[in-house]
Amino acid sequence: MSAAAEMDTDTQSGQSGYFSVRGINSYYGDSYIVQDVSFDVNDGEILALLGRNGAGKTSTLRSIARADEPELRSGEIWLQGKAIHECASYQASAAGIQLVQEDRRIIPGLTVEENLDLAVIEGERGWDYERIYALFPRLKERRKQEGTTLSGGEQQMLAIGRALAKDLKLLLLDEPYEGLAPVVRHDIEKALIEVREAGITTIIVEQNAVAALSISDQAIILDTGEVAFKGTAKEVLDNEDLRHEYLAI
Repeated sequence: MSAAAEMDTDTQSGQSGYFSVRGINSYYGDSYIVQDVSFDVNDGEILALLGRNGAGKTSTLRSIARADEPELRSGEIWLQGKAIHECASYQASAAGIQLVQEDRRIIPGLTVEENLDLAVIEGERGWDYERIYALFPRLKERRKQEGTTLSGGEQQMLAIGRALAKDLKLLLLDEPYEGLAPVVRHDIEKALIEVREAGITTIIVEQNAVAALSISDQAIILDTGEVAFKGTAKEVLDNEDLRHEYLAI
């Protein structure tokens, strides 16, 4: 087989990059939400997944994480050669995919450290306390405080820290800046840059498109469930017509 033919075979099998999505189609009942979406993310990159409300961004993240809804009916999802589309949600998590949802899902009645510990009851540990606290010093100050009593920004730090406590290969963030003051958002941005420098691949869904693009390498824009643009974050920042048409900015 020629080198070109081998490359074609790898691409068709979905293993052309560190993380690959190939023609996924997902539904809520009869509603066709994610429509033939494909993209790649390289090892250690940040991808901004953008679009207007209802474009299918969160549904794409949930499809990747193999959440119960939406239902992935066709397509392929590959992480380091592993067929994630064949996995249940707990298997995707064990493979290294962690979804930080918009509501953060902090466990009531548990302290910051207990929330971190709960993340690794099963599976291999990723970052230890000290590494997480170095990334988010506020969590160290509040490590014995109940997680649900933290501020919104601190809860977001805890949710990201909980993902990092696992053996993390792909971090999925759904609206990480939602409701945060600019100074706290800046702290989260700095932390995500450090996470990228540590070699962790990240996909961010965020309504604040400019903030997400400012720390991202690549960008995908969805429009009514389909890919409308695929390229670099800089291309989106530099293209006013594109931003106006699909992001209203």
